[in-house]
Amino acid sequence: MAILRLTRIFSFDMAHVLLNYHGKCKNIHGHTYKLEVTVKGVPCNDDASPRKGMLIDFSDFKKLIENEIITVWDHALMIHQDSDPVLLCALKNNYEKIISVPFQPTTENMICELASIIKEILPAHLQLFSLRLYETEKSFAAWYASENAI
Repeated sequence: MAILRLTRIFSFDMAHVLLNYHGKCKNIHGHTYKLEVTVKGVPCNDDASPRKGMLIDFSDFKKLIENEIITVWDHALMIHQDSDPVLLCALKNNYEKIISVPFQPTTENMICELASIIKEILPAHLQLFSLRLYETEKSFAAWYASENAI
């Protein structure tokens, strides 16, 4: 049976701030991100299965990504863990969705983090093929499994 690819598009709103940056992104600001997740694999070939011909049910695919990523990142603030400790403490004490990360929260670094998370949660019969994370309508970062160690 053929190897196929499926893509699902998600969106979420998230704020971030870049530590020690000298441009506009040194200030807390937000984006409506668009995330394209493409997986690949061999569709079910079991004649007795109602899923014959499916790589993964789109609703299962949606739940997987929404539960592990979208619900965590949507309406959150992503901030570098080395930011001012007083600021981090105040944010965490006053707001629910503060994501402190060990990297500069750029779109490029976020997409690498997303790849790591998604590779861990995919069913065994699927492989992560690619990701695109749009920060704006015209700007995105892309990640391809073929160019990265899996």
